[in-house]
Amino acid sequence: MNQFAPNLMSEFQWDGLVAQNRVAMSPMTRGRAEKTMTANALMARYYAQRASAGILITEGTFISKEAIGWVGAPGIWSDEQADAWMQVVDAVHENHQTPFFMQLWHTGRASHSDFHDGSAPVAPSAIGIEDDSIRTPSGDKKLYETPRVLRTDEIPRLVEDYRAAAERAKSAGFDGIEIHAGNGYLLDEFLQSKTNHRTDQYGGSLENRFRLVREIIDACKTAFDISRIGVRISPNGKFNQMGSPDFRETFLYVAEQLSNYKLAWLDILDGLAFGFHELGDPITLKDIREVYSGRLMANCGYDRDQAEQAVADGLADMVAFGRPFISNPDLVERFANDWDFNEQASQDVWYSPGPEGFTDFPTYHESKEENLSASAR
Repeated sequence: MNQFAPNLMSEFQWDGLVAQNRVAMSPMTRGRAEKTMTANALMARYYAQRASAGILITEGTFISKEAIGWVGAPGIWSDEQADAWMQVVDAVHENHQTPFFMQLWHTGRASHSDFHDGSAPVAPSAIGIEDDSIRTPSGDKKLYETPRVLRTDEIPRLVEDYRAAAERAKSAGFDGIEIHAGNGYLLDEFLQSKTNHRTDQYGGSLENRFRLVREIIDACKTAFDISRIGVRISPNGKFNQMGSPDFRETFLYVAEQLSNYKLAWLDILDGLAFGFHELGDPITLKDIREVYSGRLMANCGYDRDQAEQAVADGLADMVAFGRPFISNPDLVERFANDWDFNEQASQDVWYSPGPEGFTDFPTYHESKEENLSASAR
């Protein structure tokens, strides 16, 4: 490894923002916003605990009521919700100047009519998630439904929903936004030929399938400078039954088009830890680097050594970590000092209401102090 190359603990700066290290906290749905889908003090504590990350990205945040598809996830479609997010931003920025971005989310077909007063979820085409279920607001699991096709004349309203959400994120004090165009949610559904069978200007060709993402970026630029807007894609993923035969052609085109912008970053889930559709050779960071010249955030299943290598080789400017941040609020310090991790949190507490499995994980020093106290008793 080149001793003069950047490493995971190197400072990183752009557009007046300073990341103290190259470790990003990946967006993770945590389900603590309760029935009102409004940020709260518990969420403020959670993000503040993890503010030693170089970059923090919120869990996916619904841009509108139509976008809802997860119990207890937060929203940003009202001024009241924007006001509630201020306490979270303030808690993060109180002791750190960590760049804090909000991920904007629309679940598309990965939703259910129970979230929408009986109205079917929307998607680019009437192609549903088959033989799988979703937890609904009642707590019951129900099979996914065939979505309603978004009409062409509805697209401008959808784009405006994203723009308005970006404006509210700005008013709440966020440093920027990440547009979620991966993991089988609405924008990924438009990008992929498997789920987009449209015959209008938003379907068919690669250019048409990318059109909605382009329009949303352009709209959000009225709220944030382009250097404060990130985009997430997941070319290799099978989550939500995604994976298209032309995935390599599609996502190399998408990355090439996004390179024309000077984004905050392209967040690419190149790792296979979240499931691989096995429709060809997976797209790698090297593949993306050949067509994308901007800031690149690697993601999905990286350990510290793999992340160090990706940064040192110039393939990634930042590396995002998800699940390790759940049970290790001081993950960056543990990386830097080669400290052991806490025991990984069980999945049955990932989305539970309350602090358990959310804000009750000790830092390394707190664990050591607790062990010393226990041994002295």
